[in-house]
Amino acid sequence: MIIGLTGGIGSGKSAIARGLYQMGYTIYDTDSQAKRIMEQDPDVIAQIKALLGNDCYDADNHYLSSVVADKVFEQPTLLTQLNAIVHPAVQADIEHRHAAMNQSRPIPLIVESAILLESGLYRICDKVIAVTAPEDIRVQRAMHRDHSTLSKIHARMRAQATDEQRAQIAQIVVNNDGQQSITEICQYINQHL
Repeated sequence: MIIGLTGGIGSGKSAIARGLYQMGYTIYDTDSQAKRIMEQDPDVIAQIKALLGNDCYDADNHYLSSVVADKVFEQPTLLTQLNAIVHPAVQADIEHRHAAMNQSRPIPLIVESAILLESGLYRICDKVIAVTAPEDIRVQRAMHRDHSTLSKIHARMRAQATDEQRAQIAQIVVNNDGQQSITEICQYINQHL
């Protein structure tokens, strides 16, 4: 079973993923895995360089996300083209990882992604968990964690799906407003999977 775990910036999705990991679930963090793929998959590297230029990587083929961000946020069509390279590679990696896991022991794979809806990855999930939180709490968490400005956080929020859109694709919706502990939320999720 593939389970999607999604939530916007500051929702606490990653804290819940860590809690589920401690309960024995296998977590696939799409952010770190996408970076790994962009640095190790020769086809993906070649396509990104062809699209955005060789300066997106350093001499050791380390992906320079700040260089890429400057390029793609100036030209949104480039972001769409970059996503068309990366998202299918991540999806293939998830499916490969899930198949390999099921050979050893059939346990769920939880795919953590802020852009599960936007990337289309929700389509390969058997269930989706959406993590919500009030906007003011999300902003406070993101500012504290990222040391970012309010305008940058709001820009990221506008670029992501809304809680309502995520809830429409989810079978389980949890509110991480601080009233319940992460452990309690994870126990609730575990009971409803």
